[in-house]
Amino acid sequence: MARGVRRTIEEKIADKQEIIDALEIRVLKEKEELQVLLNEQRMARLEILEELIDNSNLSIEEVAQILRQHAEEAEVEV
Repeated sequence: MARGVRRTIEEKIADKQEIIDALEIRVLKEKEELQVLLNEQRMARLEILEELIDNSNLSIEEVAQILRQHAEEAEVEV
């Protein structure tokens, strides 16, 4: 059985480096997309909070104080 042309170690190394480079680019793009999604999620949460604050007839300072008290109470329970 005849084999194909045997590749040199340098060719194999170059091929692997190309694969790694392509994967690194892909990882960077995926991280950028993840950051966009996380920002969208954060904005959605902030919009919900804004709506709750607007509907509560409380000032932001009052809401902040309530949240601080709640956080302190939750900390004590742990």
